[in-house]
Amino acid sequence: MSAQIRAVEIDVNSAVVAGTMLAPKADMPGILFVHGWGGNRQRDLHRAERMAGLGCQCLTFDLRGHERTKQQREIVSRADNLHDVLAAYDFLAGQPSIDATNIGVIGTSYGGYLSALLTTHRPVRWLALRAPALYQDEEWCLPKVALDRAALMRYRNTRLTANENLALKACSGFYGDVLIVESETDDFVPHQTICNYRISFENASSMTHRIIRGADHALSLEKSQKSYSAILHEWIAEMVIGARVQPAG
Repeated sequence: MSAQIRAVEIDVNSAVVAGTMLAPKADMPGILFVHGWGGNRQRDLHRAERMAGLGCQCLTFDLRGHERTKQQREIVSRADNLHDVLAAYDFLAGQPSIDATNIGVIGTSYGGYLSALLTTHRPVRWLALRAPALYQDEEWCLPKVALDRAALMRYRNTRLTANENLALKACSGFYGDVLIVESETDDFVPHQTICNYRISFENASSMTHRIIRGADHALSLEKSQKSYSAILHEWIAEMVIGARVQPAG
């Protein structure tokens, strides 16, 4: 199934973020991609194209502080970027041909953290997190670049429960289907962080955890990129087919 591709602009507060909308010609589920810190909408574009081929309407976009708004990098906060994600979700859900009961969110690293938080504000049926990062609840409105990286790494190596972190609490209240993809040699998101996320999804309809052997955080090797794409495509395909057989609600 071919996809229609068009550039879009998403209003968020007094700013505008850029996105790329991919949509099939029929009414189908929606998939929102949320990139990591230092990433951009282009990095997931080929994966979005494959999802569109499954009959999903896909949206990739640039968080503030990246690409066209990179001049905001030194001042943008987690609060700002969560507003970006909410605005992008609303833009996707507001498309006239979208099936608003079947929306999935795919978040990478920082984008995975924001995607988990999104689920407390908007309905999400499928949630895929690749190397989801974790941040302390404090200093929420502080510019992200000002966060203490050494303190973050100590925090990410700490065993935490859902009651000790807002993102993990969001996960504990999520009832949809979950995919977590871990990089075996990740220096930024350690195994303990993945365990914290996994344990917190206690009410999920289903939980799938995959480890990409030999992969680092950025999936620097081509084979790691291919492995992730294959895992994600297979999982989304399973979810979409399941939705057609058994609609949400």
